[in-house]
Amino acid sequence: GDYRVAAAGGAALAAVLASREILHGLLKRLTWIELRSALILAAMTAIVLPLLPNRTIDPWGGFNPWEVWFLTVLMASISFAGYVAVRVLGTTRGLLVSSLTGAIVSSTAVTMALARNAASASNPRPLAGAASLAAMVSVLRVWAVVLIVEPSAFAAVAIPAIAAAIVFAACGVFLLARDGRDQKSGALARNPFELGPLLLFALLFAVVATASAALAAQFGGRGLLASSALAGTFDVDVSVLSALRLVKQSIPVETVGQAVLAALAANAIGRLSLAIFIGPVRFWLPLAGATLVAAVAGYGAMLLPLNV
Repeated sequence: GDYRVAAAGGAALAAVLASREILHGLLKRLTWIELRSALILAAMTAIVLPLLPNRTIDPWGGFNPWEVWFLTVLMASISFAGYVAVRVLGTTRGLLVSSLTGAIVSSTAVTMALARNAASASNPRPLAGAASLAAMVSVLRVWAVVLIVEPSAFAAVAIPAIAAAIVFAACGVFLLARDGRDQKSGALARNPFELGPLLLFALLFAVVATASAALAAQFGGRGLLASSALAGTFDVDVSVLSALRLVKQSIPVETVGQAVLAALAANAIGRLSLAIFIGPVRFWLPLAGATLVAAVAGYGAMLLPLNV
């Protein structure tokens, strides 16, 4: 055989044996849920993904099974990274860090947790500030997804998204600075690798991708904006990823960018609605103010000519 392969294998084996104590320590710190999550992610990536057809199978060219599952794996990986960050950084005791890292997984879930805690908090303003920072993370996450998945649509999204993120950040820091006490947020991300939520994400993405393609084919840009806003109310990732896929079809990049912004706006309204339904007035009123100012800033930035 090839001596280089044998040498590489021997070196790898020696490295594993030399690190056995470190590996044993890491394994002892892992819970069964975390180990199961890693195994599920590995199976999703190495077993399921290669078996799926990499082509559209619907009449409108919207449903590609391989692409749906790949993006599901991508979202699962992001969720796992957020979960690890929460555990490593010890964010159960930090309102700021736990909200920021929790929003990597779901800003909606963070907002709901903060709203529940605000109901019994003596001063809900810092919790509203944390929710505003979670909204900032959500906007920046979409900003990064657009840059990675479909760079051609980035110019249409970048300035409005940055403007809204700056407003959310400023409002969040201001509200948090008004109270120096360290409050527990309870906003830790749950285990992101329960099969139910992952399969639901895949199903929603498949449905929205197909519906977006069908509406876009039937009604053009108006159909895409409507489907993006509807889907973005409960899951901005599904809506944004579905819209970005249509760049490769006949939908103009500017229209896709507007659909992404519509999804962000709808998601902000959805989070605020949950905050109003669950939390007290002293929690949701500052968050409503931050959301309104961010929306105005984003809309104003969208109206700016790109050549200035």
